Amino acid sequence: MAVRLYKEPKLEDPVLIAGWPGIGNIGIIAVDTLRGAVKAEEFGEIEPWDFFYPKKVLIEDGELKDLEFPINKFYFRKTEKKDLIFFIGEEQPAGIGRAYAEGIKAYQMANLILDVALKFGCRRVYTSGAAVAPIHHTVKPRVWAVPNSGDLVDELRSYENIVLMSDIEERGGQGNITGLNGLLLGVAKKRGLEAICVMGEIPIYFQGFPFPYPKASKSVLDVLTAILGISIEMERFTAIVERNEREIERLYEKFPSEIKEQLDKLRYVTYTKPTEPGPITEEDKVRILEDIDRFFKKEPKED
Repeated sequence: MAVRLYKEPKLEDPVLIAGWPGIGNIGIIAVDTLRGAVKAEEFGEIEPWDFFYPKKVLIEDGELKDLEFPINKFYFRKTEKKDLIFFIGEEQPAGIGRAYAEGIKAYQMANLILDVALKFGCRRVYTSGAAVAPIHHTVKPRVWAVPNSGDLVDELRSYENIVLMSDIEERGGQGNITGLNGLLLGVAKKRGLEAICVMGEIPIYFQGFPFPYPKASKSVLDVLTAILGISIEMERFTAIVERNEREIERLYEKFPSEIKEQLDKLRYVTYTKPTEPGPITEEDKVRILEDIDRFFKKEPKED
C-alpha cells in the first residue's frame, strides 16, 4: 500500500479537510463543494489495490483492459488566509456488507492520510459527516462538532450555528462517530494533530434513504468557510439546496396524514437541555421510521 504524489507543492501551515460518502452524503458534498469553489489542484492519491475491490472491469474486444477502483485523492490550494489540503474518498475501506470503515484497513488508510498531512506541515484536520437528529426538514440544520482536544472547545463555541455533540440532550457527554470521520480524529490525536469533526443535522426520518441532503451540507460549508476565514460563491449551491427542498416537500406531502402529524411536532424542537422533554418519544421515533419505510416500499420510484 502506498501514497503516490504527482507533485510536492510548497505549503505553509496548511489544514487538511477530508470527506467520504455517508448518510445524506452531507460531509462529502460540503468538502467537495469547497474544493471545487477554491479550485484546488489534484496532487496525489492513495493507491487502491490493498483497500478496495474494483468498481468496474473494463473489457475491450473480449480482452480485460483495466480495473476501475474508487478514487481516494489529495488536492491543494494556497489562499490568502490559509493553505488547504483536501482528501476526497469515494468509498471507505469496509468489510463485506458494511458501509463504513472498520478494522486494520481503515486504520492503515487513516495513517496514510495523516502521513501526507504531516509531510506538508499540517497541524489541524477537519472531517465532516452527518448528525441524525430529531428535527423537521423545514428547520435550518445545525452543525454538531467534536474536537479531539479540550483546547478547541471554546473556539468552536464562538462560531454561529455550531453545537458540541456532548451538549446535545440525552448524550451525557457520550456519542459515536462512525467510520473514518471518527477514526481519523483519534489517530490524529495519537500523532499530535488537532482534529475536528463537523456534522450537519439530518432529520431522523431521512437517515435511511439513498438521496443527498445538501441543506445540511450548506450548514457545514458555512461553518468551514467561517473557521477558515475564506469566502466562496454560494449562489449555484444555494439553488441546488432550494431545488432539493422543493423535491422533499413534494415527497412529504405524499406521506400519510398520521405520519405527518407526528413529524410536524419536530418543527419547533429545541433539545440542548437534558431536562427538556422531547416532542416525540423513542417509541414514536421507531414507529415513524417503520411507517415511513413501509410508505417508501409502496411508493413507486420516480426519476
